[in-house]
Amino acid sequence: QVQLVESGGGLVQPGGSLRLSCAASGSILGINVMGWYRQAPGKQRELVAAITSGGSTNYEDSAKGRFTISRDNAKNTVYLQMTSLKPEDTAAYYCNFRAAGVTSWGPGTQVTVSS
Repeated sequence: QVQLVESGGGLVQPGGSLRLSCAASGSILGINVMGWYRQAPGKQRELVAAITSGGSTNYEDSAKGRFTISRDNAKNTVYLQMTSLKPEDTAAYYCNFRAAGVTSWGPGTQVTVSS
C-alpha cells in the first residue's frame, strides 16, 4: 500500500501562484506514475499532470505552459507548481500514485482562485 498526503493548497488571487506537494510513503519501488488530478463541484475528476518515475511528463491542455510537475524520488515527493492561476482552476486537487497492481489517492487539498 502507498499512502499519499497533499499540502500547499489555499486561496490565491487570479494571476497568482501556488505549489502543491504530495508526500508518498509505503511500497514505492519500481516503475510508477504520480499525478495530480482535480475535481471542481459538479464536475468529473480530471487529470492535470502526471510524471513517471523516469521523469516523463504529460499535461492536460489548460495546464500546459502554466503548471509544472516535478518529483524528488529520494524524498518520494511530487510537486505541482501552478502559475497564472485562473478562477476556473478552483477545485480540490488530488495526488495519485499508480504502479503495477496498485492505485492510491490522497485525501485532496483545496485550491481556490478568487479576488
